[in-house]
Amino acid sequence: MGGNAFTTHVKVVVGESVVASSAAMLSVMVFEVPVWAMFVGWISYFTRGLDLKQGAINLACVLVGVMLGIGAAHALAVLTPHLGSYALAAVVFAITVVALSLAKAPVLNNVLGFFLGLVAYFASHQPPSLDTFRMLAVAAALGAVAGFLAHALQKRLAQQGSH
Repeated sequence: MGGNAFTTHVKVVVGESVVASSAAMLSVMVFEVPVWAMFVGWISYFTRGLDLKQGAINLACVLVGVMLGIGAAHALAVLTPHLGSYALAAVVFAITVVALSLAKAPVLNNVLGFFLGLVAYFASHQPPSLDTFRMLAVAAALGAVAGFLAHALQKRLAQQGSH
């Protein structure tokens, strides 16, 4: 790696690290949401397309996934008394069918985003509620914005480094 390329790389790494740590601090100190959930939004930004429009679509898919997770939790509560431990298999099957079918939706069709949202909901260990959705939505949105800013910084520094 040439001197200029190495310098640009170091600037990108430091810049993205500043964005990540700032988003983490905002998550905890201002919005009181878990840092790990912020990184769900960050990851979602990079799953497909690296512009503001695709980032917003990716985030929306994560939020759909969170809603699927909340729906799955409700379904488990209803079905477990009737199906016992088989309720889990039935609900996972149904939610997976829905998530994979949404891959054919016209706009909101990011399967990775749906599954990131599902994972975020179940990893939160929170009850299926509007407050849980709000908490995960704020965290994911903050992460998606941070991902966008980190990518924009990376592009800008790369352009400066090539001149």
